[in-house]
Amino acid sequence: MIICRNSSEARAQVAQWKREGLTVGFVPTMGFLHAGHVSLMGLAAREADKVVVSIFVNPTQFGPNEDYASYPRDEEGDASKCRSAGVDLLFLPPVADIYPEGAETFVECTNLPEHLCGLRRPGHFRGVTTVVAKLFCLLAPDVAVFGSKDYQQLKVLEKMTRDLLMPIRIVPGPTVREEGGLAMSSRNKYLSPEQRHQALAISRALGEARRAVEAGENHAATLLAAMARTIETAGGRVDYVNIFHPETLEDLDVLDVLDGPAHAAVAAFFGPARLIDNLRLRE
Repeated sequence: MIICRNSSEARAQVAQWKREGLTVGFVPTMGFLHAGHVSLMGLAAREADKVVVSIFVNPTQFGPNEDYASYPRDEEGDASKCRSAGVDLLFLPPVADIYPEGAETFVECTNLPEHLCGLRRPGHFRGVTTVVAKLFCLLAPDVAVFGSKDYQQLKVLEKMTRDLLMPIRIVPGPTVREEGGLAMSSRNKYLSPEQRHQALAISRALGEARRAVEAGENHAATLLAAMARTIETAGGRVDYVNIFHPETLEDLDVLDVLDGPAHAAVAAFFGPARLIDNLRLRE
C-alpha cells in the first residue's frame, strides 16, 4: 500500500494508473476506521481496479461548539485496516494542502441541506461538499463510495456530483451495524457500555416504525411519536425524528396520511455522542 501525505504525489500516482487504463475507486473518510468503512473499501474494490482511501478530519464541516479537536484519531490503526483491506493508496493530506492559505472558495448545495442534520448543524454540508469536491478534483476517481448511514450526506453528494457534471459514479454502501443493531460510527467511541446498550433504541425505533407501516399504519404523527418515545424511554435525548421523501428530503409529517415513498431518520444524544441512523419505511 502506498501512503501519500502530499497532494501532488497522490494526484501523480492516480494519473499514472489512469494512463495504464486502470479505473480508480475512492473512499473518503475522517479516519478512526471501523468495519463499516472497511465494507466501503471492499465495495470500491469490486467497482474499480485500484482503491484510494483518504483520511482527513475536515475542519470546515464542524461547528464552533462541535468535536473537531477531540474527534477520535488513530492513524496507525487506520493504516493497518486499510492495508488488510487491500487498499492501494492511503492519502493523508495536511490541512494546508486542502485549504491553502487565503482559500475562500466553497461549494454549496442550497436545498437538500435545508433539512434534517443541515438544520441543526449550520454550514456543515457546505464543508462536506467543499472538501469532497476538492478531493474529487485532486484524485479524479471513476467511482466514489459513501455509506448510507449518513443518508443526507449521500443525497447531497449525489446532487453535487450531478450538478457539477463530474464524471464520477457515486455508489452507496449499506449501513453496517454492531451486534444488537447500533449503526457503526466513529463517535460510538464516546459511549460507555451502558450508553451503548441504551443507544440500541435508535435502530429499534426505526425498525418498529417500518413494521408499523408494513402492518398498515400510515399516519406520520403516530409513527414519529412512537419513535421519539422509544428513544426517550431508553434514556436518549431526541434531536430530531423525521419522515421524509427519500429523494427530495422534504418532510412528510405535514401530511395527514403517507401515500408514497417514505424514509425515516433519527438523530439522538446518548451521553456525549450525537448518533444518527435512518431506514426506508416504504418504497
